[in-house]
Amino acid sequence: MTGTNPRTLLALASTAVALAAADTYVVVLALTDMMSGVGLPLDNLQRAAPIISGFLLGYIAVLPLIGRLADVISRSRILLGCLVVFVVGSGITALAVDLDILVAGRVVQGIGGGGLVPATPALVADLWPPGRRGLPLGMVGAVQELGSVLGPLLGAAVLAAADWRAIFWLNVVLGSLLFLAIALVTRGAPFETARGRTLRDGRGRTLRDGRGRPPGPEEAARGRLEGQGPGERHRGRVVTTALGVLTVGLLWLTLAAPPSLASDVYLGLPFVPFAGDGRLLTPIGALTAAPAVLLVVLTVRRWWPPLRESDLPGALLLGTVLGCIVLTFASADPESEVVGPLGYALLPVAAIAALGYVWRHRTAASPLVPRGTVRGRTGWALLVSLLVGVALVSVVVDVPLFSRLTTSGTQTDAAMELVKFLVAVPVGALFGGWILRWVGDGLSAGVGLLLATGGPVVMSGWDRGSLTEVTSTITLALVGFGPGMALAPVNDAALADSPQHAHGTASSLVVVARMVGMVVGLALLTGVGLHRYYRAVEALPREQQTSGQALLDAALLQVHTVFVGAAGAAPVGALVAFVFLGVRRREGSGSLARGFGVEE
Repeated sequence: MTGTNPRTLLALASTAVALAAADTYVVVLALTDMMSGVGLPLDNLQRAAPIISGFLLGYIAVLPLIGRLADVISRSRILLGCLVVFVVGSGITALAVDLDILVAGRVVQGIGGGGLVPATPALVADLWPPGRRGLPLGMVGAVQELGSVLGPLLGAAVLAAADWRAIFWLNVVLGSLLFLAIALVTRGAPFETARGRTLRDGRGRTLRDGRGRPPGPEEAARGRLEGQGPGERHRGRVVTTALGVLTVGLLWLTLAAPPSLASDVYLGLPFVPFAGDGRLLTPIGALTAAPAVLLVVLTVRRWWPPLRESDLPGALLLGTVLGCIVLTFASADPESEVVGPLGYALLPVAAIAALGYVWRHRTAASPLVPRGTVRGRTGWALLVSLLVGVALVSVVVDVPLFSRLTTSGTQTDAAMELVKFLVAVPVGALFGGWILRWVGDGLSAGVGLLLATGGPVVMSGWDRGSLTEVTSTITLALVGFGPGMALAPVNDAALADSPQHAHGTASSLVVVARMVGMVVGLALLTGVGLHRYYRAVEALPREQQTSGQALLDAALLQVHTVFVGAAGAAPVGALVAFVFLGVRRREGSGSLARGFGVEE
């Protein structure tokens, strides 16, 4: 379908990314209700940390694999598949009545939501030529950050009218609508895969190879192996769709355990647990596994070749590294510790897995991160992205903490202070992409990070009355606008200098770098801040060590230290951007995906 509007497709994909981003923070206000819903006492808040970190774990750990898959198969199939995973994860979360199922649902949500992120910038690289990607990439970054802003607000709005489960049922509805819209828009549309070898349609069927020829013997054999004949393909879709619907229906029945059935003397027998009180270890739960296993067996010819080509062992090793980092630092209480409860056991595992991945990357015929992906400006873009993450998270975490320390407001009031910062980030992202029409990636990102330098310097001198002043709002807005400006240029530089067949991988690495910067940067800066806090407390006279005023001053010293750390990371990022990403605009070439109807 050559008339497919690329802006429509990008808008739908970006909306899906925003929906996933909103789920990172949507549970902030609903966390206590969710704890009650799964029988977790409110005084056991530490056990509830996986509700948030589980989503983050799924979000980050699978990014490299899904980014690579986006280079092997069409972007639209990745978007649709990830939306299915996100919807299923949302449904599991909504039905959960115990903590394990709730966390599992959040992890599945994170996998689906995180997978949407690398496919969308890669889609921009397919639809727009180099030199014209700035504004579309800025839109992607802006919508993603806007989702983060709207997440808590969406959660508050739903909680005002319903309980916390309605938040995730809303995700099911919105995710399903987006799936249908993207499927409709891309149905039959030609896709130039990032491999640069074959041209496939929206259903993955080979149209022509990279030289414009019809499918060769190898592609034809693959088509026969996958049952690509019209009749067989139709029957296969009907059978697998029916099995998928049956599996989801039985899973809903298992987790929901409708009282009208579960409490019946005879009809309730399938819901009686084999052991304990979990809803999965029941006859109906065992029955649910049957169509799920059959579905896996029948579709293995479709999903196994892309996974094999994407280097699944390498993905498992790198995912282990990222997962250990997330669980080590994201599960820590930023007000009292640097490393989470399992960190000292997980970090050695991460080191071993990292060495294993390096060996795998050197020896595999087709590694997870294709050789030559991190070349030219791409490596420097990843470094800038990491430093952007450090600058962002320092404000995201410590502005609410500063508000709670210096005002008598509630947690909601502290969150509203943060909104002043978060609203400016998508505005900066749009501006940073738009200005790439005239300037280079390094100039846009560098100027933005310089703006992000001055704000934290000012904030490191804030005292108890600072948040009541108008200048604090201006400062927070500039601090948000600056890192936002760097989002599109970083992606643009990485995509421009990475090979066409690795655009999905490059996009995923940019996001991974930023997320790692946020997680590890916060932990390290908090560690330095805590060290200064304890030294300040120890230096107090004994009679003042229990004084609320003296302890407050020491706590403010910790927060100011984190702000100074952000002010240090931002100018380093600016310097790298100015020197290595380029200050002059690069002219673009022709479109790489004319089949989408992009006019040159």
